[in-house]
Amino acid sequence: MKTIVIIPTHNESSNISALISAIRRQGIDTVVIDDGSTDDTFRIASQSRSIVLQNDHNIGKGASLIKGFEFAISKGYDTVITMDGDGQHLPQDIPTFLEAARLKKTGVIIGNRMQSVANMPKIRVLTNSFMSWVISCITKQHIPDSQCGFRLIKKEVLQRIKLRTKNFEIESEMLIEAGRAGFTITSVPIKTIYNNERSHIHPVRDTIRFFKYLFERTKWITGR
Repeated sequence: MKTIVIIPTHNESSNISALISAIRRQGIDTVVIDDGSTDDTFRIASQSRSIVLQNDHNIGKGASLIKGFEFAISKGYDTVITMDGDGQHLPQDIPTFLEAARLKKTGVIIGNRMQSVANMPKIRVLTNSFMSWVISCITKQHIPDSQCGFRLIKKEVLQRIKLRTKNFEIESEMLIEAGRAGFTITSVPIKTIYNNERSHIHPVRDTIRFFKYLFERTKWITGR
């Protein structure tokens, strides 16, 4: 499988070089989407031998991922792996995703952090558990960690579904649309590093955006 890792970033100059290097040591291409960073993210990523696509201003994680997906498809990649640029996802887990993609007939593989949540902020455990339950009900598939940004998506999924959302609700939209299109969604256990960094996810605001997306999706389907 021809694979590329897509890394949406916003002000991640302290983490991005080590992340790119660890991925490239595995012989895997990377593309960084610099979402209007005001620090040295763009310069450092460019010097780290990664492809870098730059947004003129901050347009959101969803919009950045869509840009990365379009690039990957245009360059003929079979699978894409998405990782956050803040150092929470470990490149050492990438082979787990690739092995699962080879062995299982599945369209999307999500990292599962919920088997060990001792260091995860409690508000994130609660909101993630609730949103994962909702999405599992909608897709009729068991999805224990629907908000994990570390995932593998096959090109057939990206070519089939239409993604519209611009912010963090894209994590949910991707799963709902893939399930609706008939693709199997599976999970693999991953490790996650929680330091003192400030999460870009706001539990209340992004939960509201999630339900707004569900409401808008109903209108898209019904045409109202």
